[in-house]
Amino acid sequence: MVKNWVPFVVGVLFALGLGVSGMTQPQKVVGFLDLFREWDPSLAFVMIGAIGFHALFFPMITKRSSPILADQFHLPNNSDLDVRLILGAMLFGAGWGLGGYCPGPGIVSLASGNKESIVFVGAMVAGMLVFHFTKPLINKVVR
Repeated sequence: MVKNWVPFVVGVLFALGLGVSGMTQPQKVVGFLDLFREWDPSLAFVMIGAIGFHALFFPMITKRSSPILADQFHLPNNSDLDVRLILGAMLFGAGWGLGGYCPGPGIVSLASGNKESIVFVGAMVAGMLVFHFTKPLINKVVR
């Protein structure tokens, strides 16, 4: 039973953190990327906090034989840089810069009823569906 509630509680905590930090506001992201006018460093502080938290706790957690609520860790084992990864990162960055949202804050912003977040999440889901249905073709073309 606890296993089912933990992801929900963590998701709510993440959503609250995004809201409190203002990261659900696209102007925060655009302000961070605008280095030559009115630069807003607040996103950098959020990133530094996340990186610091990860750097401190990830090594301690992975020293365990298994996670607390699972039988084993599910960590990525592929560290290759390939064309798909690089193109995907470029598309993600372009979407983030143009829309001002990344997936987490975009989904959290749906609660506000903001038209821009609805359009963003709709476009994101459409992109996921296009990728899902064209993945066999993409795998043949991009190797």
